Amino acid sequence: MSSKVPIFNQIAWTSLIIQLVIICLFYFIFEKLAIGDSILMAALLYSLLAFILRKTIAKNHRIGITIIKQHQYQESIPYFEKSIIFFEQNSWVDTYRFITLLSSSKISYKEMGLCNIAFAYSQIAEGENAIIYYEKAKAINPLSGLAIAGLNMLNSIKQK
Repeated sequence: MSSKVPIFNQIAWTSLIIQLVIICLFYFIFEKLAIGDSILMAALLYSLLAFILRKTIAKNHRIGITIIKQHQYQESIPYFEKSIIFFEQNSWVDTYRFITLLSSSKISYKEMGLCNIAFAYSQIAEGENAIIYYEKAKAINPLSGLAIAGLNMLNSIKQK
């Protein structure tokens, strides 16, 4: 089922190389152990690990996304705030997310959280709060496409 809420995903292609190396490592381990179809087992192990890591470590972020897809914008904000706090306290997890979460996203979880909060505020007609959070995201990444697009939209409405 597709979401009517805009979801933006950018891929850091270089991180995919490291993830392919991880899959190959799993493959060679299964080959050495002579356990079943090694490539299938490696792919399954990688998928299982990615699922578990994202469901546990990025739990609040995932809950926030689920809630925002249900158009419950105000209710999603505390989950993104908790996610931001976690990734601020454990910045290495976000910095090395291509290994720690097996995520090849170009955008950090902290930046995503800030943009998601800004989006939620924009949907509940709290444009000033949305601008504040988009500005925070832009401070982290001055080239943030999400933050720039959000700010441009909000500022164009503000000018009218």
